[in-house]
Amino acid sequence: MFKSLLISCDEATMICDKNQYGETNFFDKIKLQLHFIRCKICRLYTKQNMFLTKAYKDHAHSCSKQKQCMSEEDKDKLKKELEKQTI
Repeated sequence: MFKSLLISCDEATMICDKNQYGETNFFDKIKLQLHFIRCKICRLYTKQNMFLTKAYKDHAHSCSKQKQCMSEEDKDKLKKELEKQTI
């Protein structure tokens, strides 16, 4: 039974990625924690992955509040540049 709890680094990163989206079950979380005891690299990967996910979510949340549109002046400049390229 104990061998079924030992996972490879590839499996650990897959579980880590699934965990970011809340798709892991309790058994997978146990296997991941046991893997972290013997693998510092996967522990670091998970820590960095969680940091990037949080940073992206925070940025995406703040961006969604802002209106993302080009000004009319910028649109006109872009149109002129595209016309030059197509001629």
